[in-house]
Parts: sequence; C-alpha cells; structure tokens
Amino acid sequence: MRERAGFGLKATSTLVLLFLHVPILLVFLYAFTSEAATFTFPPPGLTTKWFPIALSNPEMQRALLLSLVVALVATAIALVLGSLAAAAVWKTKFFGRRAVSFFIILPIALPGIITGIALNSAFNLANVQLARWTIIVGHATFCVAIAFNNVVARMRRTSTNMLEASADLGATGTQTFRHVLLPQLAPALVTGGMLAFALSFDEIIVTTFTAGSYQTLPIWLFSTLFRPRQRPVTNVVAMLIVAITTIPILLAQRFNRRAEES
Repeated sequence: MRERAGFGLKATSTLVLLFLHVPILLVFLYAFTSEAATFTFPPPGLTTKWFPIALSNPEMQRALLLSLVVALVATAIALVLGSLAAAAVWKTKFFGRRAVSFFIILPIALPGIITGIALNSAFNLANVQLARWTIIVGHATFCVAIAFNNVVARMRRTSTNMLEASADLGATGTQTFRHVLLPQLAPALVTGGMLAFALSFDEIIVTTFTAGSYQTLPIWLFSTLFRPRQRPVTNVVAMLIVAITTIPILLAQRFNRRAEES
C-alpha cells in the first residue's frame, strides 16, 4: 500500500514547480502585451498582433526551417548509430566494451561548451568550413547518447531465447530482426527519437561553435533578445520553441508508459 505524501513534501514540490514554470508562464503572458518596449506587471494591455508579425518574419522562418532539418537529420543519424552501438554492446563481448559505452554517453554528460569547443577545434584543424552539416554533426554527437541509452536498456530487457527460437525455426538474421527484435525495440526507438529531436531543436551552446554564419531558431532568438522593441516577438517565438520541444517529450513519455504496461 502506497503512503500518502506529507504536507511538507507537497508544499516543497509545489514551490519547486512554481519556481521552474512561473518564468515560462510570464514569457507566454508578455507575448500578448500591447506595448513592445514596456515590461511592467501587469501588462498595459493584451493583443495577438505580435503572432502574425513573428510568424511572417523571413529570418525567423529560415531559422525555424534550419532547426527542423538539423533536428530531423541528427535524430535519424543518432538512431542508426546508437542502435548499432547498442547492439554491439548487448550482443557481443569484446575488450573495452565498458569503455565504448562510456565514451558514447560522455557527450551528453559533458558541459555543452566543452563539446562545442572540441568540435570547433577539430573542424578548424581539418580546415572544414562551418556549415549546415557541421551543425548536424555537432547535434548528432549528443543525440547518439540518447538513442543508445534507450535502445540498450530495451535490449537488456529482451530475452535472447526469442532470437534463438527464431533461428532454430529457420529464420534468417534479417527476418529475425524484422519480425522479432524490431517490434521489441520499437518503443525505445520512438522514445529515443522524440527525445533526441527535442534536445537537438532547442540546443544553442554546441550550435554556437558549429554553425558559423548560419542561425538556428534558438540562436536567432538569442540574437534578438536584447532588442527592446522585438521583445514581444521573441516571446512569441519562445512559445513556439516550448511547444515544439514539449510535445515530443510528452508523446515519448506517454508512448513509453504504454509500452511498459503492455
């Protein structure tokens, strides 16, 4: 029988949630302010005029498109490489297996500025010009860790007896993967992909060192943040970023819960 949380725990949890989310709610509120350069509480008036202005901004549209493309491509690369690495760690035994797992996960544990500086230095040493694909490479380095963690955890909960039974019944390796292993890994792949997409879409630190003259949506937002008359526009775009990153996380959580219950 589960014990009920005490008043102190409930009060502390409520305060923590308010501390985390009230600033976000204020950003949402000031996306509707009628005065661009005014930042008083309560807002002098409410309007929706900033939404079409923000959404029709050509620079914002280009940055949004670049962020979506980078996030989708980086997620696809991460799912392929992360799944292959997870399969190698799970299925085979070799010298340095633990070290391989550690180095795959390391980029997500390191501060973003360290990863960004390392990638920027590597590109400079190789005389590689910073472009869209260098942003994708930078994002894929930490997205691989997300995909790897989800897939290897799922693989460790998968019985090898099913794979052996499939082989005993005459199935090829491709058939076993398609009809036996892939359905078991599907929840982890979907969850890992959604989380990797959300993480890539709003990433700014690594992107700063790998983007060159290109602007993703978070970088564009940061560059307009200190323009007083652009403040409502930045708040609208911030709402858009929160929506795009929150929805995949909520879907991943729900999908993962359903997979565990089934």
